[in-house]
Amino acid sequence: MSRLSTESVEKAVDAVQAMDRAQKERLADEIFRMQPNLPRPILVLPRLGVPMEKVEFAVGVLLVCFQAMKESGPAWPVITEDEQERQLARFVAATRLGEDIAPSLRSRALRRYISAHPEKSLAAYVASDTSKWLGEIAADESDKYAMLAVWNLVNCIAFAELPRSKRT
Repeated sequence: MSRLSTESVEKAVDAVQAMDRAQKERLADEIFRMQPNLPRPILVLPRLGVPMEKVEFAVGVLLVCFQAMKESGPAWPVITEDEQERQLARFVAATRLGEDIAPSLRSRALRRYISAHPEKSLAAYVASDTSKWLGEIAADESDKYAMLAVWNLVNCIAFAELPRSKRT
């Protein structure tokens, strides 16, 4: 059951795009207070050789993801480091299955992955934004780390267990 409606994701995208630097910094401070582990996959990117301009892409996705969580209404539990590692392992296993298939089949597999995803709107946003980003950059080996980081955000949010009393 999706907790992030298409409307809440669209509002989040619009809100973050309209923010100036100071507003984005305040939102980042809020993320560190409310979801202190959520930025972790993004913060390690420079140590993995990801250039700062590519880290900015991942930060933008983080801001939208968090804003969408806020727009959705329910109180979200703190996403733990253990959950991030569990979701990363799950995603890596799923994507490795498609490494040896033709691009057209890989594209179909991604569409299927999104259609089966518990947070379809957020997954669709990240897939679209990532595709756009990949078309705008000079590709290099470090791009996979940025993509893993943003998909890990989506999956951690998607599989976060909300308290039953808070669900709508």
